[in-house]
Amino acid sequence: MVNAPASKKDSKALIQQTNGKDLRNHAGIASYTANWDRDSAKDTQQRMQERKETYTDVVNGYYDGATELYEYGWGTSFHFCRYYKGEAFYQAIARHEHYLAAQTGIKPKTRVLDVGCGVGGPAREIARFTDAYVTGVNNNAFQVSRANKYTAKAGLSDQVNFVKGDFMHLVEQFGENSFDYVYAIEATCHAPDWEACYDQIRRVLKPGGVFGVYEWCMCDNFDINNPHHKKIQHGIEVGDGIPEMRTIAACRTALTNVGFEILHEEDLADRDDPVRWFYPLEGKLSQVQTLWDVVMCWRMTTFGKIVTQNTVWALEKLHLVPQGTHDVGEALKTAADALVAGGREKLFTPMMLFVCRKPSA
Repeated sequence: MVNAPASKKDSKALIQQTNGKDLRNHAGIASYTANWDRDSAKDTQQRMQERKETYTDVVNGYYDGATELYEYGWGTSFHFCRYYKGEAFYQAIARHEHYLAAQTGIKPKTRVLDVGCGVGGPAREIARFTDAYVTGVNNNAFQVSRANKYTAKAGLSDQVNFVKGDFMHLVEQFGENSFDYVYAIEATCHAPDWEACYDQIRRVLKPGGVFGVYEWCMCDNFDINNPHHKKIQHGIEVGDGIPEMRTIAACRTALTNVGFEILHEEDLADRDDPVRWFYPLEGKLSQVQTLWDVVMCWRMTTFGKIVTQNTVWALEKLHLVPQGTHDVGEALKTAADALVAGGREKLFTPMMLFVCRKPSA
């Protein structure tokens, strides 16, 4: 669903890409869950500040361990979406990407930046949908290598490319006024500071350029002083590699503070959909929309999770996957429970849509 930024200086948690070598940091995977206290009541502001200061290592540790689990359970587009009755899972995922591209107004032959691109599923889909040229930026070397591999296999390397980079320092990599459009899908929630991240996005946009984002936010009725609300927030953070979950109001303020004009905003999760965005996480096979989706949703049933995690445990013992992958899988289970609870109680949204314009002058 989301991707990894970095500090200005390459983090010690990263392994440089070398032909034939594993790009993941095995020590970072093994130590990932130590960044949080398991008890949300004991996870202090100091611990949160430490995560924000070392966010590169935190997020890369998460994605080095979670990427292959994501691909196994979800595909190559790491995000949620809305569903219509009878709509297949991957069809809905693609439609969610098309909707963002349409709302952002992406035109053919324009230059587009995907901020926090994962393994490139959305970038490839949006390039096909719009005929634009898309560059994906992601600071996780393992994901970038997979994104380029999948793109070459799809025959899109002349239209879509991926580079390793830090979305807190986009100007250094791409220069001012470089892109006609920028979008981010459930990625910038990993930023330690929204204003600094959004300012980088504004600066790489050309004057009059548009930024479209699906942001992860705590909703307006979230109360940080409510222990139950705090437990849900904490579960989302530890289960998804997020140093700090913030509110819709904080997102809106950050965008306007850096100089964006908000053209449109809507919490798409707040629509009265008969099929809720979190249904695949519930593991209820009775809710699947097509026969093929039974296979995908089965993995989220209690039995499916047991089979998956026991398999990962065995592979870890045989040294076929990095040490700590099982722990990251357990964190993903924690996240699933927290995301479903947050969705049901309207405390969390993974699809707060903002469409913003950079002033022309």
